[in-house]
Amino acid sequence: MVKYYNSIPDFCFDWIKEQKLLFVATAPLNGKHVNLSPKGHSEETFKVVDANTFWYLDLTGSGTETISHINEPGNGRITVMFCAFDGPPRILRLFGNGTVYLRDTPEFNERVPPGSPRRLPGARAIIEVDIFKVATSCGYAVPKYKYLEARHILENGMSRREKIEKGQGMRDYWKMTNTQSLDGLPSLPLDFVNSSEPLSEPFSYDVPGYGPDGKPIKPSTKTVLGFF
Repeated sequence: MVKYYNSIPDFCFDWIKEQKLLFVATAPLNGKHVNLSPKGHSEETFKVVDANTFWYLDLTGSGTETISHINEPGNGRITVMFCAFDGPPRILRLFGNGTVYLRDTPEFNERVPPGSPRRLPGARAIIEVDIFKVATSCGYAVPKYKYLEARHILENGMSRREKIEKGQGMRDYWKMTNTQSLDGLPSLPLDFVNSSEPLSEPFSYDVPGYGPDGKPIKPSTKTVLGFF
């Protein structure tokens, strides 16, 4: 049975930390598209600040619906959902209003300082959310799945882009794909994607089992990738 709270209940804090997958939903005030995105690597990218605040690292993808909807004047609505795929059934929804902190801004750097292992390759912003309602429900009809491993294709591909200064680098990709939503709302600001300022330096780390092309490699082979 569904239960509503004004903040994250105590029994959910540890459970959230155990989850490998979350879903983010946003929508424009006017438009055809409601966006729903799955997010992995939640151990590194999702941070509960307190019972009414959380943030997550927004990684580069082929679209920027969430940033567009949150930044739309009068909007800002966002829902994040966690769902149990093993153990006791549970669905947790966090309803809130979001704020976007672009990469390398003081607010971004405060939350993921340079050198932090949370600074995954390809990160373009932090989405911070003020929660106004929390819902838990049964999830009795959700099937069980066994977690195998994280995919590292995104980190590998974006790590390469981090190292390219012109032509196929991060800002070039953002300019090509991340400046407006499907409904034509502005997304990443043009002064941000066109900036000549270098992005923060990579932090080296090992991703076991994958090469820089995103393909599996022999377990004995190490590949150094770039955090920014």
